[in-house]
This record gives sequence, C-alpha cells and structure tokens, in this order.
Amino acid sequence: MQSPYKIVKYILRTEKGTAQEKENKYIFSVDKKANKIEIKHAIEFIYRVKINMIHTLTIPGKPKRVRYKMGKTSSWKKAVVTLMPGQKINIT
Repeated sequence: MQSPYKIVKYILRTEKGTAQEKENKYIFSVDKKANKIEIKHAIEFIYRVKINMIHTLTIPGKPKRVRYKMGKTSSWKKAVVTLMPGQKINIT
C-alpha cells in the first residue's frame, strides 16, 4: 500500500467545492491508480475524520494546441468525499 500522502495529492478549492462544504462534502485530487478503500484510509489518516461515502471520477485530458502542434493535458482522478454528520475538515 502507498503512503497516504502519495494517494491524496491536494484538496480542490473551487466554487462548486466550496458550495458543497455545507452538505459536508469535500473534493480531493487523488492518485489515478488508487481505489476507494485506499482513498478512504488515506483521508481518515491525514485529516482524522470519519468518512460516510466516496464517489470517484476520472477526468479525461483535453486536447490543447501549442503553436502548430496538437497536444493533450493529462487525465486525473477526483474524489468527492462525504463525511459523517458532525465531522469537519478545517481548511485554513
């Protein structure tokens, strides 16, 4: 098993993610090879919270053009984590 700090890359601070904090949901960028169980253990270890549910999405890379060549951004994995009632992640 990987280190929890290699599984969870960073917490996503977006407009949609901030609105979902009221529903006790937080959005993380995670390792593409990690499964839900590994993500759950990593977030519980790092933030010391109890998780109720996890949804994962793989975001495909988008085609981009740099001058005359076509390229592509890399794909990545996103996890939407719902915490147990009464739990909270302190983001400062």
